[in-house]
Amino acid sequence: MHINPHLFILPRTPGQIVWDYRNHKQFELNLEYSTRLAQLIDDPDAFDTHNIIDTQFLNTGILTTSTQDTNEWGWDELSKIFHIGTKNIPCEYTPQNIHEWSRHYLDHCNDVLTSSAPDCALALRPASQLINLPAPSGLPADSLANALALRKTCRSFTGKALPLGDVSTLLYWSLGYLKEREGDIDETIAEGLTARRSSPSGGGLNACEGFLHVQSVDGLEPGLYAYHPADHALSFVSALPGCPLGQLLCGQHFINNLPVGLFITARFDKLWWKYPHSRAYRMAYVEAGHISQTFQLAATALGLNTWLTGALTDDQVETLLGLEDSAEQPLFFVGCGKSDGQVMCKELKALLNEGRQQ
Repeated sequence: MHINPHLFILPRTPGQIVWDYRNHKQFELNLEYSTRLAQLIDDPDAFDTHNIIDTQFLNTGILTTSTQDTNEWGWDELSKIFHIGTKNIPCEYTPQNIHEWSRHYLDHCNDVLTSSAPDCALALRPASQLINLPAPSGLPADSLANALALRKTCRSFTGKALPLGDVSTLLYWSLGYLKEREGDIDETIAEGLTARRSSPSGGGLNACEGFLHVQSVDGLEPGLYAYHPADHALSFVSALPGCPLGQLLCGQHFINNLPVGLFITARFDKLWWKYPHSRAYRMAYVEAGHISQTFQLAATALGLNTWLTGALTDDQVETLLGLEDSAEQPLFFVGCGKSDGQVMCKELKALLNEGRQQ
């Protein structure tokens, strides 16, 4: 007899939860069952066909009669659990044609709409405190091909202040609810889900939000600001911390003089509302990636260089943004400014040159 290799155990007093993450099944075990499972983990050959607990473990898949092949995984067990545990969405029935899918999806949406949507104003400031941004400008007509060719990650910035107009344009085209797309809205779109951005969003939920880290922008005091996409405005969240920006980004201090950056967050409660399955967590990162790339292309079109990272000191960033123990969490950071175009900071280049000379 063998223990299912795709199990993890969560202690939940007075028992424990055993989760078969490959098959999306979970079981709650009391002390008697937990003790017996521990004995079988220690010695699977102690399986007893006359023991009802043992046979239940076998019937539910906690135990197996043969060794299950597992792919070699190059990372830690947590990443393996996440990847396998969000595969193969369990569904009672897979539609066999477009008509069945349409009916199935409509029924799902109607079922979702029977519950209240998450509060879209979570963590936002009163309208009286909004800082209106200048009207965004358009981007050069031939900018897309040029931006795709010229976009690159830079690690050496001048710290020169950015015009507020450029920041306004960047925010509008990457996170704003586009006035240009209001013609896409018709009676088939549910109330509260009519906003459209330049980047795609799972279920049209616009689950990602943005917090601006401002160090040097003309006409805007340094600090952290929440972006309000419906109003194309900012609200002050907190002053800059005493530590440099690099301290919030796992010690990447070459970025300390970046004039402006964007913490991209995800509203998990929006995703849970429509997609009550762990796979939706993948979509939060996909959406953050879309927005990051849009931000970078818009910045490049404006003649700016960009830098991005997923390495955050999460607890510090959450505190700074006022998101501790919240259903909204920071996922990514992308910033821009004037740069000499160097992919490496001068300190790293100096070390590399020193190594070549030895």
